[in-house]
Amino acid sequence: MIYISRQEHFNAAHKLYNPAWSEERNKEVFGPCANANWHGHNYDLIVTVKGQPDPDTGFVVDLKALSTLIREHIIQHVDHKNLNLDVPFMAGKLASTENLAVAFWQILERELPRITDTARLHGIKIYETPRNFVEYYGE
Repeated sequence: MIYISRQEHFNAAHKLYNPAWSEERNKEVFGPCANANWHGHNYDLIVTVKGQPDPDTGFVVDLKALSTLIREHIIQHVDHKNLNLDVPFMAGKLASTENLAVAFWQILERELPRITDTARLHGIKIYETPRNFVEYYGE
């Protein structure tokens, strides 16, 4: 099995805030991330697919096609957006990086067959900061 990854980048704002909680509870749990005026991150997204290389191309997946797919179905919807307000697939969800990873997985799992018959989605990694990141494997 070969694993191949594509990295993309986006900038977005969000607020961590549970509307069922009091202002005090939100500040206690989320700290400055519950700021009423939002805050932002320079995110890096790494998408890994797995499979066997095609005997005709040597590719598990065409990385240019994968990049286009990621940009079309994810990046253009989140880049320079407010994740809480501007992104339909995040509506009704807490805008944590964990929930973002699950949403990205669902989109890519649905769209990946458009560019490959054999490769499968293996993992999503989202760096919120250089030291904070989430990995998701569809489990």
